Amino acid sequence: MFDIEYKGANAVIFTTKNVKVMFDPKLSLVGKKDLSVEDVVEVLTEDRFASTVGNPRVQFDGPGEYEVADVGLAGFPAQRHIDAEGSNSTIYKLLIGGVRIAVLGNIDPKLSEEQLEQIGVTDIVVLPVGGGGYTLDATAAAVIVKQIDPRVVIPVHYSDPELAYEVPQDVLDTFLKEVGASGIDAGTKWKVKSTEALPEQLTVVKIDRS
Repeated sequence: MFDIEYKGANAVIFTTKNVKVMFDPKLSLVGKKDLSVEDVVEVLTEDRFASTVGNPRVQFDGPGEYEVADVGLAGFPAQRHIDAEGSNSTIYKLLIGGVRIAVLGNIDPKLSEEQLEQIGVTDIVVLPVGGGGYTLDATAAAVIVKQIDPRVVIPVHYSDPELAYEVPQDVLDTFLKEVGASGIDAGTKWKVKSTEALPEQLTVVKIDRS
């Protein structure tokens, strides 16, 4: 039904039969080339994560409800992790073929009851786990996973020797220990065939950066 790829930092790509949806493609912030957004749906958890390469089919960069091809999106305001106040980030909920996906960027670790209600019932959560005062750390990410209670969690934004993060990020193993769930290594692309095919118990899916 759709594939998920991980490109580093918070950059994740969802590819369906009809459209490619790309989150936070500005990888020059971590020492790589920006991903090309030519003819794709570019979705930004923060404005500063927009790519400088290519012209997107459409760009979504804040709260609202959107629909493109076979993908539905809804954005909700969130406080950025390193800000004292304000709503400078966006949490997104995707609906693809009945599979409900939440994508969290570098947000404050304390989700409000309203935000949890907006996220609602979720099958897959994508969230950063590297910490360093810049984004969610392993402990905060694990708490959020328990609050949302998905069937699958895909961790991003953790230590990678080939990426030059603004501040050092913790290794993925720290989050795996905190969340205490079984895990699978999906290689460079994870294929989601249907809601029914998702694991019944909480599972961490590690997608290798490609």
